[in-house]
Amino acid sequence: MHEMRTYLQVGLIHFMAFPQVMKGEGPILETLRRIVADEYFDAVEVTWMRDDTVRRQAKAMLETTHITVAYGAQPRLLTAKLNINDLDEARRQQAIDTLKAGIDEAYELGCTGLAFLSGPYDEARREDAFAALLDSTRQLCAYAQAKGDLQIVHEVFDFDIEKKSLVGPVELARRYGETMRAAYANFGLMVDLSHLPLLRESSEAAILPIKEYLVHAHLGNCVVADPGLPGYGDQHPRFGFPGGENDVPQVVAFLKALHAAGFLDATRRPIVSFEVKPFGDEDPELVIAGAKRTLNAAWARFAWEA
Repeated sequence: MHEMRTYLQVGLIHFMAFPQVMKGEGPILETLRRIVADEYFDAVEVTWMRDDTVRRQAKAMLETTHITVAYGAQPRLLTAKLNINDLDEARRQQAIDTLKAGIDEAYELGCTGLAFLSGPYDEARREDAFAALLDSTRQLCAYAQAKGDLQIVHEVFDFDIEKKSLVGPVELARRYGETMRAAYANFGLMVDLSHLPLLRESSEAAILPIKEYLVHAHLGNCVVADPGLPGYGDQHPRFGFPGGENDVPQVVAFLKALHAAGFLDATRRPIVSFEVKPFGDEDPELVIAGAKRTLNAAWARFAWEA
């Protein structure tokens, strides 16, 4: 293994590093500029921008800086408490509609993919929820396919701690990927290092069974040892956070599993993005700098061992 950028594009999730823009408002352009002006990043993940003018200005900025763009639609669902596998049909339709609007925005911004997550479920009706998820996802894939080549990407989340998402455990993620990919080539799965301790899965256990469907990855940290600890749950604190689960050794293990899965690829150069969020009054710029150092150290070790 050699230079990191030969095999992947390093990204940053805009709305996590600067959470004040998560609801589609706030200092979107000022904070986005700080990311796209930084040549360390080959990719940026943005979310909804409610103001058309802001969206147009953001598009110009993204085009000027020659950066790869992906769209994170998770805030569209989470901030409105919408669930794509809701067994209430009217509510599920609302979730589908907001994601379709996200697909429109993603095309407008020149994004390569749109990511979303599944929602809470009742264990007794898990199969019904899964059927609803498949139906919703088919609608999204068909909608995106009719307009171009945008990828529709499901991010795997915890199933019993915070987001309590249906997908979820790796065996269900595998079934989901297999079913969807049989009909839609534009569907893929995303794995997030920060969710693995919440899922109680190792990098290998979470990645290898879904390697055929894996199209995107996130790097982050979480606190799960004790519910009483600051940052407990799916809060994406910085690497090195007190009580955190992931640091350089875990990033190395994650990179090794991605490599073993054939994900790190010089022709495709998939996106691997930091999902880090300032905790309390931490400075976003410093949190971002710490993430870069973590990945640089992990890649140096990985490349040396590989």
